[in-house]
Order: sequence, then C-alpha cells, then structure tokens
Amino acid sequence: MSEQQPNNPLHGLTLEKIVTQLHDYYGWEGLYYRIKINCFNNDPSIKSSLKFLRKTQWARDKVEQLYIQTFSNNASNVDS
Repeated sequence: MSEQQPNNPLHGLTLEKIVTQLHDYYGWEGLYYRIKINCFNNDPSIKSSLKFLRKTQWARDKVEQLYIQTFSNNASNVDS
C-alpha cells in the first residue's frame, strides 16, 4: 500500500538522489556557499555528506529546502 503524496515535492526521492542532484547543479563550493555546513567544505563527498545529513535533522531540512527552491517547477522531473 503506497500512499500518494501529491503535495510533497520530495516524495519518491532519496536523500542520496537529492544530494547528488544538488552537487551536480551547484558543485561543492556552491552548496557550501548556500548552506554553511562543513560536510560541503571540508573534504566533501556524497558518502560523507549523507552520513552527516542522516544524523543531523536541521542540516537535512536545509538541504531539502534548497532542493525544493532549486527545482521547484520540475522537482519530480529532475530524474535525468
């Protein structure tokens, strides 16, 4: 039973996909410029960023908000 969440722009997206797409769009420097968290500045990688974001809700919230702001019109169509 999967529930539809038409009002949730992040529905169906994993944190890894969100971070990867933001990194592809902004790069590490651009991410750090927009969200001042060390996982984007000090020896950044997808793996280390995911580890930090999974443990730190306030940082994850900021990353998810940036994703929504960046891809607001086509958040569900960014799969490519």
